[in-house]
Amino acid sequence: MGVTGPIRVVVAKPGLDGHDRGAKVIARALRDAGMEVIYTGLHQTPEQIVDTAIQEDADAIGLSILSGAHNTLFAKVIELLKERDAEDIKVFGGGIIPEADIAPLKEQGVAEIFTPGATTASIVEWVNANVRQLTA
Repeated sequence: MGVTGPIRVVVAKPGLDGHDRGAKVIARALRDAGMEVIYTGLHQTPEQIVDTAIQEDADAIGLSILSGAHNTLFAKVIELLKERDAEDIKVFGGGIIPEADIAPLKEQGVAEIFTPGATTASIVEWVNANVRQLTA
């Protein structure tokens, strides 16, 4: 029996980054596309983000990082998902992430990275195509 209902996405701002406008725009775009979105707010630890994703039975975690700590924070979220046997939760993200860091992040398990200029439509399209499909 497949999972039914809308795709559930946790949108999170890990670390000390205090700029959340982009995360809120993405959260709204995903919601407007029919997904259930849980926005965790600012200054979340990787542990808090993973706990929320598991508690909310999320299909994906979208991380927004502008602070430059993307390598550390993405890696910690991926590590915690593995430790909690929750690797089925896809992790994607965006923000100010240098091109040279994208391939290593994907090798660690980050499903997709969206850099400045990515449209909300392209992000919604990617989530719909790459996160669990609706079976309702």
